[in-house]
Amino acid sequence: MNDKIRELIEEIDAMKLKLAKEIDKQESHISYEIKNGYVTFEQEVLAKQKENMKNLLTWFREVPFLHLLSSPLIYAMIIPAVLLDIILFVFQHVIFRIYKFEFIKRSDYMHFDHRYLGYLNPIEKLNCLYCSYFNGLMLYASAVAGRTELFFCPIKHAKKIVAQHQYYDEFLLYGDEENYQKKLKDLRETSQE
Repeated sequence: MNDKIRELIEEIDAMKLKLAKEIDKQESHISYEIKNGYVTFEQEVLAKQKENMKNLLTWFREVPFLHLLSSPLIYAMIIPAVLLDIILFVFQHVIFRIYKFEFIKRSDYMHFDHRYLGYLNPIEKLNCLYCSYFNGLMLYASAVAGRTELFFCPIKHAKKIVAQHQYYDEFLLYGDEENYQKKLKDLRETSQE
C-alpha cells in the first residue's frame, strides 16, 4: 500500500471518529448509562418509555396477516445461524491456534441491549433479539473469514465490492504478480501473533 492510500485511510478513520462524536452529540438528550455491560435509564425516562409501549393485543391487531404467516420461516433461520455460530467457535479454536492468529472476539459483534428499552413489548424485544443475534453473527463470521483470508489469499478483487471487512485494506493488489510472493510472505509474518 502506498503512502497516499495509507494517508487517505487515516483520513477516513479520522472522519469515522468525528462522525461517531457527532452521533453521540445527537443522542445526548437520551438519558442512559452503561454499567458493567447493562444499560440503565433514569426512572422517569423508563416510565415515559413504558407509556409509549404498544400492548400486545393492539400490536397483534395491527400486524398484517402475511407478516404473521411468514414469521415461522423467518425464525426457522435461527437453526442454521446457531450451527454457523458453533462451527465458527470450533473453527477459531482449532485453526486460529494452529496458525497463531489473534482471536476475533464474538462479544464485539453481539450486542443485545434492546431488551432494556421500555417502549418495546415482549414480541418486539424478541424480534430485536433475533435481529441483533443474526446480524451480529454475520458480522462476526465476516471478521473470522476476513482474518483467515488475510493469511491464505490476501488479494484485493478486480471489481469493487460493496462492503469490506477490516483486513481488506492490507490485502495485496490485484494482478501484482511481481510482488506477490515477497509481499505475501511479509504479510503472513506480520499478521500472526
